Amino acid sequence: MKIGDLQVLLKVAEMHSITAAANQLDISSSAASVALKRLEQDVGTQLFVRTTRKIRLSPEGERFLPLCQQALDLLQQGVMRISEEQQDINGEVKMAMSSEMGRNLMRVLLNDIMAEHEDVSVRLQVSDSRVDFYRDGVDVALRAMTKSAVQELNMYGFKICNIPHFICASPRYIEKYGEPTSPQELANHNALLYKLYELTHDGWDLYRGGEDGKGKEKFKVKVKSNRAVNDGDIVRRWCVDGVGIAKKSVIDIAEDLLAGRLQRIMPAYHVPLTEMWLVLPSRQLITPAIRLIRDELKMKISTLREALILKDIIDESDWPSTE
Repeated sequence: MKIGDLQVLLKVAEMHSITAAANQLDISSSAASVALKRLEQDVGTQLFVRTTRKIRLSPEGERFLPLCQQALDLLQQGVMRISEEQQDINGEVKMAMSSEMGRNLMRVLLNDIMAEHEDVSVRLQVSDSRVDFYRDGVDVALRAMTKSAVQELNMYGFKICNIPHFICASPRYIEKYGEPTSPQELANHNALLYKLYELTHDGWDLYRGGEDGKGKEKFKVKVKSNRAVNDGDIVRRWCVDGVGIAKKSVIDIAEDLLAGRLQRIMPAYHVPLTEMWLVLPSRQLITPAIRLIRDELKMKISTLREALILKDIIDESDWPSTE
């Protein structure tokens, strides 16, 4: 028995006309007639008495009509309840992110979301090592990657933002050691290095001119360093301490730039943009809570971008918007 057939029954009983009911339901008269015949076959009795001038319910139809209405009402309530439950911001979010994002921006953002939505719980995998969704029991991850990489890995994702990287130093370091203005001078300063999987990132690619960090002149600088670590947040903290120069994501150092704890140096030289994506192994894992995290994260990063532009720390071309 089809729901559409029950709807035709109710409308014909209300309008006393197959044609008028069909018009109301935006179907053809023949389709409405077929629906009634199919329904009568299903219940095994004649539900309408038809004459050349009008159509009316049979005694069996009169008894069946309120049951039909009740059934449709229950179905509609069920659909509404499921829809409401799907829109509720609740449930457990199992999420992976870098140590720096976890300790700083995401920690605060998730605190705010969970204060507003008490039925949300989080289980975080915070590490600079790339997690495995299935082995580590993670539903969603924040990753620096490209759209093509998302597609190649057969994942579903939302692009959050573009990510510029800046060369930066603290005022204390600049006062003591001076500020490099060229790749050649940069090679003579102490760099604070990030190390992952035994690979130390001591070769910095810089560009001058062009757009979005993809300049016409390329400089590959082999920097020297007296310290390296597999934790991006310690690199940032060392930089704030004034013990060296770092190449950092603007998202990770935005608050330090706004507070004056760090300064952007060598603004004429650009690092190629990367992208931040919120990725999942399956579209079915997208929940209202994850959509909210996505939206709040995009808004928070957009607010940081606007604040940096407003204080003339960067301009719009330094950090292209994703809008």
